[in-house]
Formats: sequence, structure tokens, C-alpha cells
Amino acid sequence: MATKDDRRAALLLLVVALAGGLVRLGGLAVDAPGAIGYQSGSERRPGRDSVDAASARMSRPLGMGERIDLDRAEASDLARLPRIGPALAARIVNDRKLKGPFGSLQEVARVPGVGPAVLEAIRVHSTFSGVARREPAPASGKVRLNTAPESLLQQLPGIGPIKARAIVDDRRRHGRYRTIDDLVRVPGIGTATVERLRDLVIVR
Repeated sequence: MATKDDRRAALLLLVVALAGGLVRLGGLAVDAPGAIGYQSGSERRPGRDSVDAASARMSRPLGMGERIDLDRAEASDLARLPRIGPALAARIVNDRKLKGPFGSLQEVARVPGVGPAVLEAIRVHSTFSGVARREPAPASGKVRLNTAPESLLQQLPGIGPIKARAIVDDRRRHGRYRTIDDLVRVPGIGTATVERLRDLVIVR
């Protein structure tokens, strides 16, 4: 047989249950302490500088006739170019910060990892709004063999665009030239070319 205390407890539980029902019906329900809310991914719009926004930009295909400004574009936009992934795009941006704008497709070859195949792949999609920083001529008027860009090297007699690029590539792989005669290590350059250049270049 139920005691007086049992009846009182049952009545209290009934009152609590009824109060809870009235709160829900009135739209006044609140989350329990520690409750975890869920937000649909479709409702979240990433900021421009977020990882999601950068990924979205990199995955966006190039439009018909669209060109990327290699002198100004962010790494996420450069990565949209053919054969340019995120790592190479980051190297392009870092090189640009250190050495200034490229100004032309040929100057992009100074970036490690950018070779003839990459240049050819990005040619039709590239544009340049900056002016390349030219190597200042020394007081002697000679070209600095260890620092001159391709654009300056190819003006030397017997050195066209291909050999100028080969010199820059060799310099990048094997280090500075100690003497002018070290130029013979570059494919396509022999002793006759070295002699023609002897009075026109310096290695300091």
C-alpha cells in the first residue's frame, strides 16, 4: 500500500512532467547544459583567407582565354595553371618577393622547378603586369656571370636564349663560377665561346 511520502513523490513527478510539456508547447525549450549543436556545411561560408576558400580557388578550372598575372597573383591562383601545383606556386611567389616581378615568361625560369616544359604549358595562360628588375651593369661595363638573369646573358655574343637558360640552370645546380673558364661545363659552350666572352664578363 502506497505511503503518504510515495503519493507526494508521484504528485511532484507529475507536476514536473506537466511543466516540461507546457514549456515545449510554448516554444520556450532551451538546450540542456553541454548540448552540442550541429551546423550544416551548406550554411557555412568560409572566409577568403580560409583553407576552404583557398582550396576552392585552386580547384576552379581556367576559363576560355583566361590569363593569370604571374607578377601579382596569389599562390592559390597560380596553382590553377597547368603543371603548377601548390608547392611550385609557393616558390614562384617567394621568388617574386625576393627578386621582384618577372616581367616576362623567360624570367619565370629563374624559379627552381620551372623548366622548358612548364613554361610551354603556361605560356597561353600567363600575363605580366610588372617590369623585371634588371641587373645593373658594373662600372667596368661587364656582365656579372654569377648573378645576371637570362635576359642579360642572351645579349652576349654566341649566347642566345637556349644557352642563357643553360647557364642559369648550371649555376643553380652546380653553384657559382670561380673563373670564366668554368663556363665550358655548360652544355653547348666550348672554349671558342669562352674566349669571345672573356673581356665581356666577370665572375665576382
